[in-house]
Amino acid sequence: MRKYCLIFLLLLTAAVAAVPRLPAQGELQQDFPGQFGRWKAANSPIKIKSDEGRAQVFAESGMTDSLANEYSDGTQKVGVILRQFRDPSGAYEAYTAEFGPNMHPSTVGGPSAIDQERLLLLLGNLILEVRPPQNPTTDELQQLAAMVRKHSSQTPLPPIRTYLPSGFSDGTQRYALGPAALRNALNSLKKEEFTSLVSEAGFASGAEAMIAEYRNGKDSAGLLLLEYPTPQLAEQHLRHLEQALPPAAKRAGTTIERKASLLSLVLKPSSADYGVSLRRAVILTTLVKIIFGTGLFMVVAVVLGVAFGGVRVLAKIFFPGKVFDRPEQMDVLQLGLSGKRINSRDFY
Repeated sequence: MRKYCLIFLLLLTAAVAAVPRLPAQGELQQDFPGQFGRWKAANSPIKIKSDEGRAQVFAESGMTDSLANEYSDGTQKVGVILRQFRDPSGAYEAYTAEFGPNMHPSTVGGPSAIDQERLLLLLGNLILEVRPPQNPTTDELQQLAAMVRKHSSQTPLPPIRTYLPSGFSDGTQRYALGPAALRNALNSLKKEEFTSLVSEAGFASGAEAMIAEYRNGKDSAGLLLLEYPTPQLAEQHLRHLEQALPPAAKRAGTTIERKASLLSLVLKPSSADYGVSLRRAVILTTLVKIIFGTGLFMVVAVVLGVAFGGVRVLAKIFFPGKVFDRPEQMDVLQLGLSGKRINSRDFY
């Protein structure tokens, strides 16, 4: 009994240690380095507030703190903003909500977006913003990112982001784990007529959304993906979304389809053929992810099975009765039909 209690305590300790640590109040101030490259902090970080529109998304994303600081090399200045969130999923929602139409991936590395005014870097549950991004060198920005990343919480980002087919316009991809971010995304992509779908998306049921704009020559369309915890919830919300879809949108070619727990909505395709090709690309992307995941699981299962079986066989060959199946630990149920006691060694 004492052995089982000890095992239980060890498992409980490991589980508690695995729980992500919530950021302490005022801890974000310590994440600002005193210097990176030739840039030195000109003063102490100050708390900043967001405008009303962004504040709604940031509150939904679980922002816990937002600070800004100024750095100088003696002749030029650089502004650095750090925003802290409860977890990387919330940070990813706020990060994509900050995208501008002219933003592109940067050379700094990792999830990043840059334009002439600012650089955005997603570092776990932190968003690092640098203004203007031209003043520091790439090496200095990488050094700053590495310093800040040490203080961030690193857990996987939402898988739904990988379900978007390639080819979307840079800076149009948006992730939403609540109605505020999805409404903001539809407005920023000029799809205001679809905001009636927000209330039927099912965020209270654990839904997640990903949206992006696609263009190929003269063809264009928006793509909205909604993922649910179960296929049953996806089917239920599919019916609600079909009823909430504006008649004008239906006439424009907007359709909804379900694959397992994933709903895909092609918004206002320029042509029916382009809408069909975009939906096929979603299915292909999803199938590739499923096949890759299944193959990886099978490889791991085979490797672990061979390793476990091989160790057991080798132990029996070189250390018979000493590691596995030791006679003093073998219990055999007996019916008592004869007076002869069963010897566990007879089975090996």
